[in-house]
Amino acid sequence: MSAEPQLLRTPPAFRRDLLVQAWLVIKALSDAGDGIFTIAFAWTAVQIASPAVAGLVVAAGTVPRAIVLLVGGAYADRSDARRLMILFNALRVVVLVAVAVWCLAAPPTVALLLTASIAFGLCDAFFEPAAGTMPRQLVAPADLPAYSALSQTLSRLGTMAGSAAGGFLVAAYGIAGSAGMNTLTYVVVIVFIVLWLRPRFALPRSSVQQSVLRGVADGFRHLGRERATRTLVIALSGLNLAVGPAISIGLPLQATARGWGAGAVGVFEALVGGGAMIGALVVARWRPRHEATGAFFALMLQGAGIIALGTGSQIVVGAGSLVIGLTAGFASVLLGSTFAATAAPDYLGRLGSILRLGDDCLMPVAMAVFGLLAGILPLFVPFALYGGAMALLMIVPLRNPQLRTLTLSTPAAV
Repeated sequence: MSAEPQLLRTPPAFRRDLLVQAWLVIKALSDAGDGIFTIAFAWTAVQIASPAVAGLVVAAGTVPRAIVLLVGGAYADRSDARRLMILFNALRVVVLVAVAVWCLAAPPTVALLLTASIAFGLCDAFFEPAAGTMPRQLVAPADLPAYSALSQTLSRLGTMAGSAAGGFLVAAYGIAGSAGMNTLTYVVVIVFIVLWLRPRFALPRSSVQQSVLRGVADGFRHLGRERATRTLVIALSGLNLAVGPAISIGLPLQATARGWGAGAVGVFEALVGGGAMIGALVVARWRPRHEATGAFFALMLQGAGIIALGTGSQIVVGAGSLVIGLTAGFASVLLGSTFAATAAPDYLGRLGSILRLGDDCLMPVAMAVFGLLAGILPLFVPFALYGGAMALLMIVPLRNPQLRTLTLSTPAAV
């Protein structure tokens, strides 16, 4: 087993932890900005390109992220997470400003959107593993479920607000206005990290004498040794491959085909965010004894919500969006806290990167296939196929005895 985090400063009780609460509010503000820009980006893509090309554009950032994500995880385990977060948030600001300036001078193009998507993917490859180590640096392991629940609640609230406004903002001000709003939120995040965010727990660091590539390989070796962590990582990999295309590509296509407009996409995305917020609050009040099992049952229900998005009724699509949000919020809190508590602290960055790799390697294919199916078959077909596959695949982890016995109440054997 790896060493436990070293206590630097005794944190206050979680309910009185103003630093953590302020940090989560700032993160939620950034999520609102991301929600605004995501709606604008997807809406612009489906307006200027075919469904299949739009799917590739939206998913393009996952390709470079997948290529360098493991390197980003290795740096997160050997470097100062705060500095990495500041640097790559600053680079995101540069990308957003460039998009806004371009679109003020000329119409958006597929090449511009592809470039922006790839640039964001590269930033994500370094930012996300570093940010993933912050919960263990801010709160004790016993407070991880509460941290995760509050984080998910505020994050979904921010996403809901951003998504609700995003459709109307892109209709009124275009992608340039949306990029400008997102830029402001990133600047606020950078200022907060620089001036106030300070870790309470020092995580063990991997050796800087070891090359980055050796550090990546060591992460896989660790995964081979730690049975419980390995089982959980395998089960969690690729969970977004069904819901991601349905939300990012399917909803804009559905709204375009039905003549509902960009505002409807924002409302549906807001329902997803609002449902996820409620799902996270449920965990804050009630938590199943076996967190992973409860989460996978919820994700099976999420498959039915994806299928509902393929109907021609706004009411049913709205209900499906709400179900997706509820199950996503409930499951993500449970699975996120289980992973954070199970993973060795000095491998958090690398293990988090490995966890993301399944999504990033296959998401471009999943997006493109969804768009291709939507272009040649009735629109309800890709929703039905993706939702049905999601529900059926959850049977696999639910039948795994190791996952069924994982619990945060009793330390898992590794």
